[in-house]
Amino acid sequence: MKLHYYADTDSLYIDLSEKTSVESREVSPGIVLDFDDAGHLCGIDVDHASKNLDLSSLETVALPIISESLVHA
Repeated sequence: MKLHYYADTDSLYIDLSEKTSVESREVSPGIVLDFDDAGHLCGIDVDHASKNLDLSSLETVALPIISESLVHA
């Protein structure tokens, strides 16, 4: 997952997979969901991100992340 903030458009794109979007649906004003060719959610676009989100911090809670350094230790 990757987060991309574009200051020129004040939008935040949350890239959920490496798949290419083939369909987009606006589910709420300024919130667009992108779907791949299999119909799976692959991205989320948030317009006016600085007005709708707190962009000053990013916090993760209980992600099942395995560090490469721990795997080879």
